[in-house]
Amino acid sequence: MKILLTGANGLLGQKLVELLESNGTGFLATSQGASRIQIPGIRYLSLDITDKNRLLEVVEEYRPTVIINTAAMTQVDQCETERDACWKLNVQAVTDLITAAAKVNAHLIHLSTDFIFDGLNGPYREEDQPNPVNFYGRSKWEAEKLLYESKIKWSIARTILVYGATPGVSRSNIMLWVKQNLDSGKPIRVVDDQFRTPTLVEDLAMGCFLMAQQSAAGIYHISGEELLTPFDIATITAEHFSLNKSLITRTDSTLFTQPARRPPKTGFIVEKAKKELGYQPHSFREGLDITASNLGLV
Repeated sequence: MKILLTGANGLLGQKLVELLESNGTGFLATSQGASRIQIPGIRYLSLDITDKNRLLEVVEEYRPTVIINTAAMTQVDQCETERDACWKLNVQAVTDLITAAAKVNAHLIHLSTDFIFDGLNGPYREEDQPNPVNFYGRSKWEAEKLLYESKIKWSIARTILVYGATPGVSRSNIMLWVKQNLDSGKPIRVVDDQFRTPTLVEDLAMGCFLMAQQSAAGIYHISGEELLTPFDIATITAEHFSLNKSLITRTDSTLFTQPARRPPKTGFIVEKAKKELGYQPHSFREGLDITASNLGLV
């Protein structure tokens, strides 16, 4: 197995780098700009996957057996207001990755999201019908359809509300946002009328690795198993890190004005991944233990 990884500077990308390196898997890490990977000696190449010619050149030169695409515009409100940029990275670049994969007969593993669903009937199985309610979800659903219609070997890892920590990653996530605010004594308002199954980034990396290792085809839901509201997540995080829960105010989504609609109740049923891949997600509290260790707090 020889892997080309996109988005290697992101949280998932860096966790995949750690996992691939520890398993002795050959890989080329790529991302935009200079490497932010903390492990010395990693083979890294700056690559903008929206540059089709450069993408094809890199893939044909490296000739991977597997491409794992973690690169995407994932800020939901940004996708709503910057639609052209969102489409370019989340859809057009996938078209070009499919072309590149076809040239070297590579298996393309693509990351997708719960936001392809409208949130009216969650938690969801892989075969449930998508119906996105915002532009981010639409872009990810359109990318999925490109794979369904292609002739290449492909699989899709859908995930939800990824959390965790690693050095060198500047983007926050819900768990870090809660901790950073409460650490600073800042009050936060958190909604209790949306439901998700939050995903530890180490679990998501392992799910992608298992898909690559087993040449798994099709769609897999890769997330945690506990259906939690953001308020639940904030409260459990505060308890875990012995922070002041009185700073957390329960609210609902009708009191927030955001460019993009959010699906009210998603969540994934992960039985297929558990049965076919051997995927075993951690509980949210176990995930907080692992994250605390990564932050040097244990």
